[in-house]
Amino acid sequence: MTLPASNAPLPALKTRKALKTLSPGDLLEVHCTDPLSAIDIPALIQETGDKVEITERTQAHIVFLIEKANPAKAAATLRE
Repeated sequence: MTLPASNAPLPALKTRKALKTLSPGDLLEVHCTDPLSAIDIPALIQETGDKVEITERTQAHIVFLIEKANPAKAAATLRE
């Protein structure tokens, strides 16, 4: 999913919406240009219990590779 020129909170909101359509184990690659997404998306992932597999940051963009968690495992992780 590419989110060029989207400013906060749109990258996090669109990422949340996209994650809801995935099955556990699926991967979502998110490309952002907003520097605040480096804070917002990891905070979202912590809240949802999913997992950021890879984060790549350059001066022009930030890429996140996110794995959709199993709901039972995510709930257990959030309780810890």
